[in-house]
Amino acid sequence: MTPGDSSLFLPRTPVRVRLRLADGEAREGEVFVMDRVPYRDGPETVLEMLNREEDFFAFRPTGGPPVLLVARSHTVTVTVDAPGPLSDPARRAAAQAVPLTVALATGDALTGEAQFEAPLSRQRALDYLNASRDPFFALTQGESTTFINRAHVRHVQPGT
Repeated sequence: MTPGDSSLFLPRTPVRVRLRLADGEAREGEVFVMDRVPYRDGPETVLEMLNREEDFFAFRPTGGPPVLLVARSHTVTVTVDAPGPLSDPARRAAAQAVPLTVALATGDALTGEAQFEAPLSRQRALDYLNASRDPFFALTQGESTTFINRAHVRHVQPGT
């Protein structure tokens, strides 16, 4: 394989997003998700892409440089105009929806719902926030979803 040879790369699909960085910079553009993943049918989600182990992801800003390689650690939020991570209507209907207000280190506050599947004994906001070690979690706000980097959360107020 020669430098620049893309013959071994999996196909990727651009997804429109709004990106917010730790310094407060907000940009619109596209991130890229894999057309398929090895562990289930269907394409990769933006949340799965953000929670990969790699330290950087590709972002193509609208009207800006062709591509930026953005550090996940400096990414505060990524917002998509799509409902929450549970896209299957049956799973969404069975999921718990917990209202949250998330206060960020930037001084911003986001209000929405965390949608997750859990046993009856584990349906509190605290259970949702502690259920995973993934860096990003989802907050649904109507027809959009914001993926929030846990490292930039000051505190969360449940039930608001």
